[in-house]
Amino acid sequence: MTTLLAALGVSHRYGDRTALQPCELELRAFETIALNGPNGAGKSTLLSILAGALDPTSGRVESAEQVGWAPQRPALYGKLTPRENLRLFARLDGVQPSSTDLPDRPAAQLSVGQRQRLNLALAFLGSPRVLLLDEPTASLDSERREELWARIDALRAGGGAICFVTQNPDEVERANRVGWIEDGRLTLP
Repeated sequence: MTTLLAALGVSHRYGDRTALQPCELELRAFETIALNGPNGAGKSTLLSILAGALDPTSGRVESAEQVGWAPQRPALYGKLTPRENLRLFARLDGVQPSSTDLPDRPAAQLSVGQRQRLNLALAFLGSPRVLLLDEPTASLDSERREELWARIDALRAGGGAICFVTQNPDEVERANRVGWIEDGRLTLP
């Protein structure tokens, strides 16, 4: 299968603390990888590196595809409405903005679930072939969870690839492969 994104010996240190030991990961077309492990194990650090938001201390990430990323904590402009956030991030990425059914008020005034929906809408901007999602269903109601999984399944069926972090055992079942990260060490079949 075609590799859409690869981590080659990536690691990361925060000062003297090693958050992520050198690891390898290939995300292939038609694949979903779930990353699991205890809090503070290095899962979010790995996703941040894969997304290009954090430089690895060693190693490199290779990807010829557009990557969509939803960090664990939404990175939104609180004074902007959801529509304005989408327009801004679309312009920065050089893609077309998408529409939203979220309320037309500043993002700081949205509920936690609404902010998460906006965070996910930003990840889908430009129809990426690779999605990196950190605890994507946190704060979503059951209806929105099912909508998200339907979009993820459609992306994968169309040849895309998804890597997501979760603590939810039911969500792990949705993955083709499951990785475990503990003490910064990735184990992935």
